[in-house]
Amino acid sequence: MSRRRPWRSASADDLLTTLGRLTAQARRGAELQQARVELAEVLQREMLPAALPEVPGLRTAATYAPARHGLDIGGDWFDGFPLADGALAFSVGDVQGHDVEAAAFMGQIRIGLRAVATGAGDPGEVLSRANDLLLSVDSGLFATCTFLRFDPDTWELASARAGHIPGIWATTDGRCGLAEDEGGLPLGVLPGEVYPVTRRRLTTAGAFVLLTDGVVEGPSFPIEAGLAQVTRLVSARAGDDPAEVAAEVMTVAERTGHADDAAVMVLRFDAVRNGGG
Repeated sequence: MSRRRPWRSASADDLLTTLGRLTAQARRGAELQQARVELAEVLQREMLPAALPEVPGLRTAATYAPARHGLDIGGDWFDGFPLADGALAFSVGDVQGHDVEAAAFMGQIRIGLRAVATGAGDPGEVLSRANDLLLSVDSGLFATCTFLRFDPDTWELASARAGHIPGIWATTDGRCGLAEDEGGLPLGVLPGEVYPVTRRRLTTAGAFVLLTDGVVEGPSFPIEAGLAQVTRLVSARAGDDPAEVAAEVMTVAERTGHADDAAVMVLRFDAVRNGGG
């Protein structure tokens, strides 16, 4: 028969050794997570454009704010670039998911949108081609997006939405509202998706604002309330400097207690000129 070894309580040294090992593991995990957060933030900010294109009569501005707690950073974007025919293209979007992967995927979508826009006729075709392109790489992620095309000759703003929240418009004569245009599914969900195009001729001075849901929605703040706040704000400042309007809109995100990152883009336009040209 074998004798059982007598039970011995852990000594203070044993406990301190175990505690030290667990503390070191926790510290390494926290340092790794912090490194991922910092990398995501650097990727995010470096891939966003430093400036947006403008033409006489149209001024633009945008701003971005990371998530409050760092862990949810990555994925929201804004962009703007000139097209070969003289028109200007703008986009705002939000990648599903967060962290480094979402920030990197956001960069891929921005590049994809720019690439397909060079050969597409309207925003709906841009989104359709971008959707099929994203599905072909089989990343497993998807993104919401609004894509705009501004024609400085006709003063027309054409737009298409891929599962994204509505834009907000306001004119200096006191009119305002949500741009709740018909749209399609988010990019990267279903092949062959069609994205309807809405066309507006900008005949009265005002502002058109695109944003991501991190601006208007918080843990206990419904998105409808956030959109209503932004609509009132934009209506009151429809004729102001676009950078000031963008900064003011972003303050709504601070009131919602947003857990997500947030992006705002403002197009500030004058009244249509003679013949639109």
